[in-house]
Amino acid sequence: MTGASPASNRLVLNQAPLLAGHNVVTSDHALTEAVLRHADQATLDSLVGLGFEAGSEEAREHGLLANKHTPTLKPVDRYGNRIDEVEFHPSWHWLMERGIGHGLAATPWESDDPHAHLRRAAGYIAWYQTEPGHGCPITMTYAAVPALRADDALAKEWTPLLASTTYDFGLRPHEQKLGALAGMGMTERQGGSDVRTNVTVATPLSGDADSGVYTLRGHKWFTSAPMNDMFLVLAQTEGGVTCFVLPRVLPDGTRNTLDVVRLKEKLGNRSNASSELEFNDTVAWRLGDEGRGVRTIIEMVAATRLDCVLGSASLMRRAVAEASWHVAHRSAFGSRLADKPLMQNVIADLAVESEAATVLGMRLAAAVDDRNDEHEKAFRRIALPLAKFWVCKRTIAVTGEALECLGGNGYVEDSAMPLLYREAPVNSVWEGSGNVNALDVLRALSREPEVLDAYLTEVGRARGADARLDAAIADVLQLLGSLTPETMEVNARRLTGRMAAVLQASLLVRFAPAEVADIFCASRLSAAGGGHDGTFGMLAGGDLAAVVERTTPVIA
Repeated sequence: MTGASPASNRLVLNQAPLLAGHNVVTSDHALTEAVLRHADQATLDSLVGLGFEAGSEEAREHGLLANKHTPTLKPVDRYGNRIDEVEFHPSWHWLMERGIGHGLAATPWESDDPHAHLRRAAGYIAWYQTEPGHGCPITMTYAAVPALRADDALAKEWTPLLASTTYDFGLRPHEQKLGALAGMGMTERQGGSDVRTNVTVATPLSGDADSGVYTLRGHKWFTSAPMNDMFLVLAQTEGGVTCFVLPRVLPDGTRNTLDVVRLKEKLGNRSNASSELEFNDTVAWRLGDEGRGVRTIIEMVAATRLDCVLGSASLMRRAVAEASWHVAHRSAFGSRLADKPLMQNVIADLAVESEAATVLGMRLAAAVDDRNDEHEKAFRRIALPLAKFWVCKRTIAVTGEALECLGGNGYVEDSAMPLLYREAPVNSVWEGSGNVNALDVLRALSREPEVLDAYLTEVGRARGADARLDAAIADVLQLLGSLTPETMEVNARRLTGRMAAVLQASLLVRFAPAEVADIFCASRLSAAGGGHDGTFGMLAGGDLAAVVERTTPVIA
């Protein structure tokens, strides 16, 4: 009798091994080069342990479990007492403990390291790849500190706890904790991004505004991580929209009257508890002057927008790593997928998009370390909304195409790809949607002339190195000159996308290998409307094999 043995159908052949056991930091050339460019070898060395842990099979498993076993709301205890607690799977706590322990929350604000924010950004890009949902409370904790500086006393009270590397979960007075987490409550159901329409009302406690203590009544439509220890929130006072620090637990140990109405059922970001809150005489401390709430909290928004860029760069990198790893270990039609010219075209195209996002995100983080330099301040002001608009939108296309590279194996929940694909749109939505950021670019250009100078100075540093880039810079200037007050807003996205792609190209031309910069400039700068149309794998040429090799993870 001839043919296959009865047990042959039990053999598993031609399946890519699990991508685990690699160092997420050191196997990412774009990331390591950015750290060395903007910081030094010591900074990179300090991230090696984080990179190993982020690439471990254990971290991968915890990331999947935290999304499979989503948080649950426990509004009352067994006796009917209102407690408004959220319970998380142990994997969430595992991820949070290590993310906080690696210094990814507010630690840089208390550090003497001149590269503290850059180090944190690199660590965030690497660690966020384990599971993006828990990045939200880590981001808000990081971002709260610059806003808290509007009040010296509140900043001194809260910053050391927010900067702690100890994850101390649970509702207790913050004076009794080794570390604390911060959140933010801005949007309301009737206004969304238009926070000046907020209807939550703040009343001075005992009628004494000078005390700085108020009670709040109203609602918040979308507040993530309701188990955090404090929130920066906006409410209406006699002086207008004002910012407040709202603790979860009051100094006397009683729980503040903050009702968690429900947890949102979201497309992605499922491990993270996003909630709808009600305030009923909820006690809060005024942060900054009455009527200056938007100006106060915008410092937090700027920092969270940076993490939207870094998080999107992280999602891209994880997606491209999974795709390149798969095609390096999967064969079809007689050879490895990675050796097929058409697959090389797709992976290389994805890789340069991912690298451009990483290079831009790290450049912005370096600007935070140099936050008192006038050029860096102006550059950060214009480049942040540009990057938030562009990089976050590109992530959606990248994750979708990367998923397709894995075929059916990428479409099942055993894979990381569905998690990444569901997560991809969130950074575009949070902290101002695409339109909000495009309008912010117009606002900066019209009100702050120094920001255009900073932008042109930055992209001008690459002038003369690539004719396509030189032409694209000229195109941006021509577009800016052609717009009138009547046509400015309708062209805001076009202008923002074009300026962002040119900025990315200038950074790649200066810092990336020639094969990466060449592909990016050839494919992203040629179209008059803003570059690449979102269809990957349509490159006309370039050293595709070298780019694919550069982006494929290596397990030592």
